[in-house]
Amino acid sequence: MSDDLEKTFSQELSRLERRIDELVAVTTQLKDENRSLKQRQDTLIADRATMLQKNEQVRARVEAMVGRLKAMEHGS
Repeated sequence: MSDDLEKTFSQELSRLERRIDELVAVTTQLKDENRSLKQRQDTLIADRATMLQKNEQVRARVEAMVGRLKAMEHGS
């Protein structure tokens, strides 16, 4: 009976070791994915800031052109 119990214990221990190895692998994968997603988010935030700045510059230029056109219209 002791040999059966020892064998069962050993099998259960091996099963738990495999499960822990699987969980470590999944954790590593999720950490890598999380790091990648954070980098992508940082890039997108920077891209958005750049686009907003360019959009503001274009808006200011268009407003200036409209102002000049109105001034030309009133001057004629």
